[in-house]
Amino acid sequence: MAYNIGFISLGCAKNRVDTEIMLGCLRRAGYNLTNLPEEADLIVLNTCGFITAAKEESIAAILEAARLKKTGRRVKILVAGCLAQRYGRELLAEMPEIDGVMGTGLVPEIVAVAHQVLAGERPMAVLAAGYEYPSSGARVLTTPGYSAYLKIADGCDNHCTYCAIPGIRGPYRSRPQAEIIAEARTLCAQGVRELNLMAQETTRYGIDLYGRYKLADLLTRLEQIEQCRWIRLLYCHPDSLTEELIAVMADGEKICRYLDLPLQHANQRILRLMNRKGSGPELLELVGNLRRSLPGLVLRTTFLVGFPGETEAEFEELLDFMSLAKFERAGVFGFSAEEGTGAAALPEQIDESIIAERVSRAMALQQKISRELNKGLLGRELTVLAEGWDDEQSLYWGRWEGDAPETDGKVFFAAAEEVAPGEFVTVKVLDAGEYDLTGVQL
Repeated sequence: MAYNIGFISLGCAKNRVDTEIMLGCLRRAGYNLTNLPEEADLIVLNTCGFITAAKEESIAAILEAARLKKTGRRVKILVAGCLAQRYGRELLAEMPEIDGVMGTGLVPEIVAVAHQVLAGERPMAVLAAGYEYPSSGARVLTTPGYSAYLKIADGCDNHCTYCAIPGIRGPYRSRPQAEIIAEARTLCAQGVRELNLMAQETTRYGIDLYGRYKLADLLTRLEQIEQCRWIRLLYCHPDSLTEELIAVMADGEKICRYLDLPLQHANQRILRLMNRKGSGPELLELVGNLRRSLPGLVLRTTFLVGFPGETEAEFEELLDFMSLAKFERAGVFGFSAEEGTGAAALPEQIDESIIAERVSRAMALQQKISRELNKGLLGRELTVLAEGWDDEQSLYWGRWEGDAPETDGKVFFAAAEEVAPGEFVTVKVLDAGEYDLTGVQL
């Protein structure tokens, strides 16, 4: 009997790649994959357990899937991913709806664990974090066929005091360069035109395998793949940005002038409490140097507000920094005290209402900055990767190199003839909002 397996994938794009690997393993083993939960014999929930909100979303998804059991269907539920890695025993003990758990270290073993669950066992399959990427690299893409995430490393050694990732994902582990190139060639041969490189810290790539940062060399080799059109860098870190990397980005014809560079804060004291380096003036200098070296660069960052002990003056310093740096893209998140992290034990924990108010103020400022910068694109001709048709606006939509998939805004555009998803077109910008642009295909 060929069982039907359904998947629900939560959390970040790195988690999504794990899901795609599991889908590929199951398909090669002869299982049927279904997008309809009501048809599944087994539902695998690849969960996120990074912060409180993500954990709550994961629990809600488990309970929603469990409702299918009340319809009379004998569906099994396997909880995988970060929540399982972090709380596997607790989940099995406290949620009878769950039929098994599998941690982040056993992604390639999904077939064996699924077999156990379907056979009526209740496995607690959680070992040390981290796994060897399957040598075949076969994945079932859940992204559109023209765009894919390319995981070049996993894990993290930074141990920022607010972050639980090292405990969930293990130490930093780069994939061998030849293996990454081989997977990228396979993806591009299948129709992928946009490669989105990622890791917990993309710019750290290679230091553990080769003794030095090797992202610049990797980018040079990826650019040689003929079918590839765009290469995008996500999840970079200011401490591991090298002059060699910036030079390769400046010379690269396929490397997007886009850098995802989470900074978290600008106040030096708060950064030290976070176990991060730098200061507001140093980070402003870094931003200035990047923009001088890479004209037209779109910078994305994230900030964490409400860290324990953050004063109103220190928060205002962050706002001043944002006003000066003028990031094209920025996300602002409120501090979440995660058990097992250093920051959770710090004194002067800030009230949730104050954190929410600071998030709101920072995001309002960022929206103003984004709108102003987008207005500066009026009249520009942009290369846009078309992604679909928007019925509400009666316009096509896509992204230019300044917009990462799923995270950033869209470019809506009118066209005289039909435009297929995955097609690159030239769009003249006629209007701009806080996040999105509107124009016409030339």
